[in-house]
Amino acid sequence: MDELAARWDLALVAAGGGGTSRVFRCFKRDTGTSAWLKLTPEPGIAREEAEALRAWAKTPSVVTLLAQDLAAGALLLEDVEPGVRVSQRAWNLAEVAALLRDLRDPAPAPGEHSVLRLLSHRVDFVFDLTDRRLAAGDVNDPAASKVLRQARAAALELAGNGPVGLVHGDLHPANVLSGPGARLVAIDPRPTWGDPDFDAVDWVLEGVADPAVLEQRVEELAALVPGMSPRRVLGWCRALAALIAVPRMCAGRDDAETQFLMVLADG
Repeated sequence: MDELAARWDLALVAAGGGGTSRVFRCFKRDTGTSAWLKLTPEPGIAREEAEALRAWAKTPSVVTLLAQDLAAGALLLEDVEPGVRVSQRAWNLAEVAALLRDLRDPAPAPGEHSVLRLLSHRVDFVFDLTDRRLAAGDVNDPAASKVLRQARAAALELAGNGPVGLVHGDLHPANVLSGPGARLVAIDPRPTWGDPDFDAVDWVLEGVADPAVLEQRVEELAALVPGMSPRRVLGWCRALAALIAVPRMCAGRDDAETQFLMVLADG
């Protein structure tokens, strides 16, 4: 921290949380502005995030990368104001559509020296994580394991036969901030190359417990995002619903939304 702060002329203001990384709110002495220093013990994660942020450098709907030290797993990120997480406020599909349009246009394409992997790798990662949560949880439901196996196969099939663009990979309301001018700003990508429709799933499934409502929400969003396929978004929803339902089951939830997600995942 001391070395990076000296090199980038930073004053540490506060330490934040993190999962695969830690973040620190800083004051940039040269500009008098705030920034976030993000550190991860896995330099590969920093390299992948940095590549995606550089590809989205002209996109106002993604946080700006100010500096990097990839060997140290360090990224210096611009502060986003007002910076309220969308998970903490009401949002609408028009806002989400604007964010998804910005992530797709202009459409980044894989370069010769890209460090990003294919979406199938991300699919395997999130299903492995959910399998471990189920094994560690107090859920005696053999059907859940079967649903997860079926869902993984469906997700891998979608990942292997769709269009290829830059995918955020972890685009849910807690990873999106309120930015200037009512614009949504994405942070913390786990980027891959694959089907951009993957990034719509959390938004259309949020709070839904009825198939007709889900289909209507998908159609409304797809009408606002050029290139989005309602058929593929629904396919991704069916394939990924178990990833949302199983952690809820492990937490003891058996509400209508959780039940709907498991029925959706079971096809």
